[in-house]
This record gives sequence, C-alpha cells and structure tokens, in this order.
Amino acid sequence: MASEETPLVFSSAEIAHEAVYTRFSPSRKRVIVALVSCSAILPMFASGSFIPSIPQIALDLNSTGPIVSFGVSLSICGAGLGSMLFATYSGYYGRRPMYLWGLPLLCLGSIGVALSKTISQLMVFRLIQAFGTSGGMAVGGGVIGDIYKLTERGTAMGIFFAASLLGNAISPILLVQHDLAKYSSWRNVQLGLFFVGLVAYVGMLIFLPETSHPGTMGKDKAEAECAVDGDHQPSRRVKWVWLNPFSCLWLLRSPNLLLVTISAATVLYTDYALLVPIAYTIGARYNITNEAIIGACFFPMGLGNIIGAPLAGMLSDRIVIKWRKRRGGVWVPEDRLRATLVGAATLVPLSVVLCGLITHFVAGPLGLFLNLVCFFFNGLGVDLVLSPSSAYIVDVMHSRSAETMAASVALRSLLLSTAISGLLPSITFFGLVATNSAVGLLAWGGFLLLWLTIRYGDRMRAWVDVGYSTVETT
Repeated sequence: MASEETPLVFSSAEIAHEAVYTRFSPSRKRVIVALVSCSAILPMFASGSFIPSIPQIALDLNSTGPIVSFGVSLSICGAGLGSMLFATYSGYYGRRPMYLWGLPLLCLGSIGVALSKTISQLMVFRLIQAFGTSGGMAVGGGVIGDIYKLTERGTAMGIFFAASLLGNAISPILLVQHDLAKYSSWRNVQLGLFFVGLVAYVGMLIFLPETSHPGTMGKDKAEAECAVDGDHQPSRRVKWVWLNPFSCLWLLRSPNLLLVTISAATVLYTDYALLVPIAYTIGARYNITNEAIIGACFFPMGLGNIIGAPLAGMLSDRIVIKWRKRRGGVWVPEDRLRATLVGAATLVPLSVVLCGLITHFVAGPLGLFLNLVCFFFNGLGVDLVLSPSSAYIVDVMHSRSAETMAASVALRSLLLSTAISGLLPSITFFGLVATNSAVGLLAWGGFLLLWLTIRYGDRMRAWVDVGYSTVETT
C-alpha cells in the first residue's frame, strides 16, 4: 500500500513535459511573478480607492450612493468582458502583448474618471478603466501556469494572489489620505491611478518576456503552416486574426469548472457585501465620516488576503503531493480543492454573518474592533478558497489556462455585478442583519458545491470532456 513516504512515480512523458518549466531561472521566475502581480494589483487599487469615496462622489456629482455604487457593478462587468478578450488573444499572440495593450486603457480610463462631470461620464470611463485592468488576473494566472509545474503551481499562485490583493489592503490608505479628504480628493485618486498604470506599463515593456510554451501560440502554428506551404511573406505572418472572446465560455459546460466558478462567486460576494456598503453600515453605525478612516477599515481584510493566499497555495501543493503518494502516483485534480474546505465552511460565511450581528447589536469602539476582526478572518477565508480554486482551474485546463480563468472570471463577474447592485437596496429595505445572513447562506452553498466537486469530480469530468489536462500535460 502506498504511504505518504512512497516516492512519486513519473512517466517519461511527464519528465519530458516538465523540462519546459526550466526555461527560466528561479530568479527570473520571481521577477515575472512580481510583474504580473503588480498588474493584478491595479483592479484592487481601482476598486479599493473608489468604494470609500462613494458618498463624496455622490455629493460632487449631485447623485446618490446607490447610483454611484452601480459603478462598482459596471466595472466588475467590464472586467469580466475584458478578461475574456485578453485571455483569448493571449492564446494566439502571447501573454506579453496583452499587458502592453491593456494598461494604456487603464491610463485612459483613469484620466476620464478624474475629469468626469456627470454620472454618465463616470460610468463610461469606469468601464474603460476596468477593461484595461481586466487582463491582470486571467492572463496572470496563465503566466503562472506557463512557468511553474504542477507541484509548485499552488504556492506560486498563492504568492501571485497575495501580491495582487495587496492593493485591497493599502489602496484606501495610500490614495485617500486625510489631507485629500475634501471636495476634489476622489479625482486626485484617479490621477494617481493613471501614474501607477503608466509605471506598470513601462515595467512590462522593459522586463516581461513572453512566457507561452514554445510553439503553442496560435500565431506560431499559423506561421508554421505558412512555412510548410512555402509562403514566407511577412505580411501574411503578422496579419490580424479576429477571434471570438466569448468562445471560452463554452468551457464552462464542464460541471467541475462551473461549480468551482459559482462557489468562488459566492465566496467573493462576501467581500463585496462587507466593503461596498461600508460607508452606510460601519461608517454610519460608528459615526465615521472621514474617507481615510473608512478606507483604513479595508486593511484587516487585505491583511487576511495577504496571509491567506500564500498559505492556501502552499497547503494545496502539499495536499496534491500527499494524496498522489497515497494513490501510488495517481493524480486526481480535485485533491487540490481539499485545501478550500475549512475556509469555505467556517471563516467565510461566519465572518459576514457575525459582521451584520455585531454592527447591529454592539455599539462603540468594541463593535468597531470586532467588525475589523471579522474583516480579517473574511479576507483569510476568501483566499483559502480562491487561491486553490484558481490553481485547480489551471491544473485541469493547462493548455487553455488563461481562457479558462477568463471564462471563470467572466461568469463570476456577471453574477457579482448583478448581486452587488442589490446590496444597498437590500440593506435599506430588509436591514443589515438579514442581508448579511442571506450572503452567509450563499457562501455555505458555495462550500457545498466545492464538496460535491471533490466527492464526484472524476465522474463529472467523464460527463463532459472539454480537453482536460493529463498528468503528462498539466
């Protein structure tokens, strides 16, 4: 019988496939992870700096909080659409061009938001801004899959998530300072995002190599076909190819991918349920009107994210190795999801339910402190779920990792954008306790979906074959 000490058995095909991961040195890999993580910080910077300023923006543009908060939903929707576009084209033209095309849109959108005079202008430029940042997570996940092998991927993905979520922790503090908490401060924040995006673009331009596996990009295959046909005309080799960005959604006909995506949406929804209405919940309950102080309340959740993501990644790698040894070298992709169960069952749902109860029943500094503790455990729990889930998606669809990540992000974004738009109205009509309790129940539903995927994942993969990876190709 195999034990945890039984050496893994590797086939010759698997050994040959792993050689592709030695193209970059460990130090070069760290530079690449740092670059793509910096790009993935930008969506968090954009949302983390926008949310605390919702009341101020509403006052400036003569609108209301619920209407301005719709900009959060719109940006999530734009990010979902953009991620599909960038991920689809990253499979054809490579990862690097996607960053060089997307970051200028972020810069344009940030300037537009800063100069907006009406709600309509604000919404349009928030959409462009989100579109420009959208490649960060999907294409970044593909980059991690390009350079790290199966038993290292969870740890690398955890570091990627931890670094990318740093923006959630520090953006409100860095960009919404006390001395900017005045009539025009939110515009200064958006101009700051323009300069951050510009610096990120220059970094990508100078230091980011192409990470796609040699010969796997669509343009490489097209050029190879041209060479076989005897056509060496450069104009044909660089001819633009129109691709359908929505085609990646067809991958979600896989029950495994669909259930993990829906579960991730229910978990991430708890984050937004706590943060989007924060000025009208914690701010109103504890008499906090300063945007900088409201923004500082994000920090415990961001700290939980930073701790939880690498912890979850390392844990999921160890679980993959442990269970594979137990099976005598047989790899079951769903083993990685075992790392999500504690966070999905306890930390995520309980934190959001307790926040509602504490805000309603506990006044004063004690109530605020307990809320921040719940924020920390929510951030920790969310990443204990999202980091292994993202690594799982890359594992099972390695050849189309960016597209699968994008499809997952797109569906998740659609679900979240719809649900988030109802948060403030729900709190207004049903109360905070009822709203947070409903969000907690949804999160428990997400835990059930993960458990079902772990329990019946092999059977569900047999129902619909969308081109799953094997141990030799993952």
